Amino acid sequence: MEISATGRLEVRVTAADVGKRVSVRRLRDAGDSAEKFTDTVGVLTSWDDGVLVITKRDGERVRIEASSLVAGKVVPPAPARRRGPAASYEELARVSSRAWRPVESERLGAWELRAAAGFTRRANSVLPLGDPGLPLDDALAAVRHWYGDRGLPAYVQTATGAEGTQELLSAELAERGWVREVSAELWTGPLAPVADVGEPGAVSLARTGDEAWLARYQRKGLSEVALRVLGGGPSVWFASVPGEGGVPAAIGRLVVDGRWAGFAAVEVDPARRREGLGRAVMAALARRALDEGASAAWLQVETDNVAARALYAGMGFAAHHAYHHYRAPGAAGAGR
Repeated sequence: MEISATGRLEVRVTAADVGKRVSVRRLRDAGDSAEKFTDTVGVLTSWDDGVLVITKRDGERVRIEASSLVAGKVVPPAPARRRGPAASYEELARVSSRAWRPVESERLGAWELRAAAGFTRRANSVLPLGDPGLPLDDALAAVRHWYGDRGLPAYVQTATGAEGTQELLSAELAERGWVREVSAELWTGPLAPVADVGEPGAVSLARTGDEAWLARYQRKGLSEVALRVLGGGPSVWFASVPGEGGVPAAIGRLVVDGRWAGFAAVEVDPARRREGLGRAVMAALARRALDEGASAAWLQVETDNVAARALYAGMGFAAHHAYHHYRAPGAAGAGR
């Protein structure tokens, strides 16, 4: 907190600091806790009518009465991760987008409108990396029209929690009634240790996902469009471990893109969990990625997937940023 030369706390944050990362201390509401003060750190996304809104790293928006502030200051951007591969948000956003390609896309300024007949939000949402070339309300109207023409709900994917992420856009969408749905995180880590976490054993690798692989893949709407999305990317590999009845006991998907190896669809037969099969799949895929010259790894994990988060943390992965899908008001939802 900011302390003056006289030793008193001072509020050195104003409405002119909207868009900057701040740290504030405020008086708690009566009855909230035995603690008198609470601290909040995040991006100041608005300050209107005596109320400021701070968007935290995980995307949570905190409303604070300006009259309750006792201290505050602008602070440096979130520090870069101290372990694992260094990467900007924009680099990872582009890499992860190339790993999960839609079947149709169109540019709106620096925004990419993506569609894949409704198979996953990632392939059916706007990736807004820059200026759409229109005022925001006009851009959002164009987005709704584009998805409406395809019979799809309009989604915009935003990110929070790292330097260069989109707290302001997230706040502007929320103010316009766009609904934030399932949030997830993108994690990164060094690739080489992943290759050592399990023996490859009976893991087989193929360039395409066959019917057996798809039988283990727990997603809805596995149409021809879904197969095109799964098979798209710079260098795609599918891993399988044999199981009962011709259905693999475990599967996984890898996309190698320059220095990056992206892992997805790591799934294990519930009856075969705790046998190290997930680790074996990832180790086999990591070895393939190392052979192709990759050195860094990334993956996406939902915030409530406790088992997966524990597995990936044990392999050296850590959260880089959070991402969220905002659905247009009145639009029906879709799969992740």
